[in-house]
Amino acid sequence: MRSILLINPNSSAATTDMMVGIAQATAGQQCRVTGATARRAPAMIVDPVALEAAADEVLEIAAWNDGSYDGFLIAAFGDPGLSAIRARCRTPAAGIAECSICEAAADGRRFGIATTTPELRSAIDQRVMASGFARQYTGLRLTSADPIDLVNDRHRQREALAETVRRCIEDDGSQAVIIGGGPLGEAARDLQHVFAVPIISPIPAAMRSILNSL
Repeated sequence: MRSILLINPNSSAATTDMMVGIAQATAGQQCRVTGATARRAPAMIVDPVALEAAADEVLEIAAWNDGSYDGFLIAAFGDPGLSAIRARCRTPAAGIAECSICEAAADGRRFGIATTTPELRSAIDQRVMASGFARQYTGLRLTSADPIDLVNDRHRQREALAETVRRCIEDDGSQAVIIGGGPLGEAARDLQHVFAVPIISPIPAAMRSILNSL
């Protein structure tokens, strides 16, 4: 059986377990998903400094495991370390931001991103610009509460993101909305059947992409 290593650039083992569960549910019997958790990063990456710093450890984890897995999945929305892994490792790698943007933009759809981390606005916008789908991008919408508070309260997180998704759809004209963050995986799953437009969950999007490439 093929195997995928999900690399969590955040240092929360509980978040790793949650994301591995979502990835495994997407993969079904096609492969086995294992998780690796960063140790030097914060429990949740919420600013550009932490995002940039995470790239080095993500690359270290990938390099240590290169050749031992059929694919790597980088499970933070800024895709830290993804370019370096592709340059230095032989194992295929997918990033949840890159893959979810491609999925949201399919068939020419206009898409927005809903997330909880205001300090990462520029980094997220840059990922969209690099994707080649900037003309379809309706913009980023943010929840108003502290992102750490929201990640510790699943119900409140879901409700805050739901309102932000509504703004993407009703105010910006989004035809698909990405829930921008690996730690937001459960909320993304919960919201998929709430709205008439597709709600893109980044972890399943990355799993589908990497499985299709193998």
